[in-house]
Amino acid sequence: MPNRDLQELPTFEDRLSFLYFEKGHIDQHLKSIGYHYLEKVTLIPIETVNLIMLGPGTTITHEAIKRIADSRTLLAWTGENGVRFYSSGYAGSYSAVNLLKQAELFANPQTRQQVARRMYQMRFQEIIPVDMSIDELRGKEGNRVRSVYRRISEESGVEWHGRNYDQNSWDYGDPVNRALSAANSTLYGIVHAAIIASAFSSAIGFVHKGKQLSFVYDIADLYKTEITIPLAFQTASEGNGEIERRVRLKCRDVFREKKLIKRIIPDIKEVLFGHRNIGEGEIEPEGRDVAISH
Repeated sequence: MPNRDLQELPTFEDRLSFLYFEKGHIDQHLKSIGYHYLEKVTLIPIETVNLIMLGPGTTITHEAIKRIADSRTLLAWTGENGVRFYSSGYAGSYSAVNLLKQAELFANPQTRQQVARRMYQMRFQEIIPVDMSIDELRGKEGNRVRSVYRRISEESGVEWHGRNYDQNSWDYGDPVNRALSAANSTLYGIVHAAIIASAFSSAIGFVHKGKQLSFVYDIADLYKTEITIPLAFQTASEGNGEIERRVRLKCRDVFREKKLIKRIIPDIKEVLFGHRNIGEGEIEPEGRDVAISH
């Protein structure tokens, strides 16, 4: 592998997954940043965090933003409990090599379809017939997900009436739908951080299209039936109080248990290039696996 300027490479695998803050103030503190709430200040280990989610009522200083940018940590402004995404800061590599490769795959209809098929193949964990169209694959995936919802509903004892909720009347929504939205939003944040850290574009999707987070949704779909759907039903079965906070904490623990941080970037490379190893000219964040303790 050619020598590279390590300052252009953000770490990813050796970092904590995410931290969520609301109703407090973040500013420069000592040589890092601190979260002030009531009379207490909590030091944020900014160099070891992939994603910081800022919920309602959070303020942050210009100097703290600089510190976060220097650490190559993704900063996201979200709704309460992280369930709605409003905006994000910049993080990632200075190189555009991976972005250009991704754009090249998207621009060619044949390779674009190949990438989409690999995504579905990873979800199904089975060989997909060559003559199956993308529309047929979408239908198959929809049936599979509905089957997963029904099965987990029966196993958890939580009634399931379909995936629906009203963002304008959030507090009156179905608890399991609220848990699903909170869990998926947390998953989107981590996937978004991984995509940017490895210098790909969050907007160039292959199954989802037309949104700034299309590729985030593509990759996050690889993990929903394994992680966020079971967690949401489990959390709902344990009661409705603070359901978004509880499911977010469960996500943190399961992300660690399933080593999700280590899996995302190799999975991105698998769906795009058909292999999990770094290729010539590709940029891959460097890091080591450590325990997530927060």
